[in-house]
Amino acid sequence: MKKSYELVVIGGGPGGYVAALHAAELGKKTALIEADFLGGTCLNRGCIPSKTYLKHSEIIEQIEKAKEWGIETGSLTLSFDKMKKRKNDVIERLRGGIAFLLKQGKIDVYNGFGSLLADGSVRVETEAGEEMIQAEKVIVATGSTPAVPPIPGLDSVNYHTSDTIFDLPDIPKSAVIIGGGVIGVEFATIFASLKTEVTIVEAADRIIPTEDAEASKFLAKVLKKKGIKLHVGAKVQKVEETAGIKTVICVDAKGKEISLEAETLLVSTGRRPNFSAVTEVSLEQNGPFLNVNDQMETSMANVYAVGDVIGGWQLAHAASAEGVVAANNAAGIHDRIDYKVMPRCIYTLPEIASVGLSEDEAKKQGIEVRTEKFDFAGSGKALSAGEPEGFTKLIFEAKYGEIIGVVMAGSHVTEMISEASAFMYLEGTVEEAAKMIHPHPTISETFFEAAVKAAKKLKKEVQYV
Repeated sequence: MKKSYELVVIGGGPGGYVAALHAAELGKKTALIEADFLGGTCLNRGCIPSKTYLKHSEIIEQIEKAKEWGIETGSLTLSFDKMKKRKNDVIERLRGGIAFLLKQGKIDVYNGFGSLLADGSVRVETEAGEEMIQAEKVIVATGSTPAVPPIPGLDSVNYHTSDTIFDLPDIPKSAVIIGGGVIGVEFATIFASLKTEVTIVEAADRIIPTEDAEASKFLAKVLKKKGIKLHVGAKVQKVEETAGIKTVICVDAKGKEISLEAETLLVSTGRRPNFSAVTEVSLEQNGPFLNVNDQMETSMANVYAVGDVIGGWQLAHAASAEGVVAANNAAGIHDRIDYKVMPRCIYTLPEIASVGLSEDEAKKQGIEVRTEKFDFAGSGKALSAGEPEGFTKLIFEAKYGEIIGVVMAGSHVTEMISEASAFMYLEGTVEEAAKMIHPHPTISETFFEAAVKAAKKLKKEVQYV
């Protein structure tokens, strides 16, 4: 006899396990199916391992900077084996934490491949064999895999993606990174701190092309100071490998051919949805992704989808938020996803963080906006910490001053962006932000200082009118 569940979640990443835990809290008999490790891409091959390495990078940079402050440490030695061990320890500890929570929630976990069938049942393929389980509702949270473009010669070259780059046995002497988006610039930062010669090739006219143009310009300047070479507006024509050396042939924005050589090649050109769980059913698509409404419902009754498989932000915290919405609706509690306040973080050194609309996006929507910026160079905490590079920029509605977007560039801004998110969630104005007392000295004061400047200008404009 088939085991029966009120909800079956296929995929144990941040969308899937959060959905399962939430459903269990609502009293639903829940099963979770995961073919690999719990935690998905974020925990095992993405957010967590890269942030662990980035912390190593930050320490290396701080040690080097400290020499200018009269703090000498002698020659710096690096043990890549110990760095990898620490990264693996962090991952395993967090995996164990997720497993504990699922067990505590009395959620049945199947380690195998889950496939949704037309009658609503789910086939689970494990090492022990095949098992069928019945589901009243199903949430598909199968994530994504690295997208590899059809570059001539790539199939005969030993290259890495974000899934395999963490398995490098040694620190490479040189690396070419195809793709200057979030993944590319983060790995460039890691490699540069390890003294790898790094080159980024980006087809768009700037790195992190989906983010604020001013933040992109700021980051490009910082990366160049780290010795990272940038080729933007460059199209890769082909790749070759000879005696372990990879050669990337590309054409720049002016039509000039460029040949780049490196020991390691990383392809970071986005991600594609993983449809492995839904190949036997016909679900409506939105471009290459599964199509859902704002309740996370697919075109098949009682089937929901969340996370990278539906496209959109493709962020771990977005997947978790979608997972909660899907679980609520699956449990009969009406809920809708709201992407208005979705923070976005880039963990380079220094960092980039943003939330809400950019200035260009707001103007495209016909919103009359103003912007105000406060540079970290005017922050006592940033100066004393030796981190004066960066800015906080507010994008606000011109008439009433409601904050509709914030961009931050600089040290620790990924920790600071939530203050901006809270103001936007509560539909706060620059005038209200200017009245909020901040501790001094802190880098978070830059949000307050930008708001003070914005509120004064807005007041003058109103008086003038």
